Amino acid sequence: MKIDHRTVGVFEENCYLLTDDATNRAVLIDPGDEGDRIVEMVAEAGVALDAIWLTHAHIDHIGAVAAVQRRFDVPVHLHPLDLPYYTRLSAQAAEIYGIEFEQPEGPDAELADGQELSCGTLRFRVMHVPGHAPGLVAFTGHGVSFGGDLLFAGSIGRTDLPLGNPADMTASLARYTGELADDVVVYPGHGPSTSIGREKRTNPFLLGAARLIRR
Repeated sequence: MKIDHRTVGVFEENCYLLTDDATNRAVLIDPGDEGDRIVEMVAEAGVALDAIWLTHAHIDHIGAVAAVQRRFDVPVHLHPLDLPYYTRLSAQAAEIYGIEFEQPEGPDAELADGQELSCGTLRFRVMHVPGHAPGLVAFTGHGVSFGGDLLFAGSIGRTDLPLGNPADMTASLARYTGELADDVVVYPGHGPSTSIGREKRTNPFLLGAARLIRR
């Protein structure tokens, strides 16, 4: 398994290219902006791209979907609860922020909690973890997890955007850090990678929630 990435756009979002070494099949996770750079990453890797997996549909995670589809014509996978963002709210956000945005077509396939996705011989489980966005999901397998904007190194995703839900975020963080092993490496939507164990030991947002639960 190989994981490459580019940090793109004004929001410095992480787009990941996940490749199965055994078959040279690959998927893109959250192509958020700078479509030319992302297409170049895929082309330079020399892989056969099979799909786009979206953790959620905020503007900084889908801004390059149209450019990637134009070059590779691959299906887009998204949880249906994030359709409002995919179909209209991200375009509205682009107008508010004054940034360029090309509305993508699709999505083509619905994600669901507990679903298994394939990338060549690799298998990843979908976990629905709402709070930052209603349709936020994480893709976990082979000791790694692509968690979108759920959990960051030293922080967590914000819940004050439209359709965000703090109570759902608390429940999702508890499930995510409770079900995944401490040595699972987390590849987040922003910032450096981390691990479940490291965040359980040091993340002030998780430690604060744990204290509240103990009371």
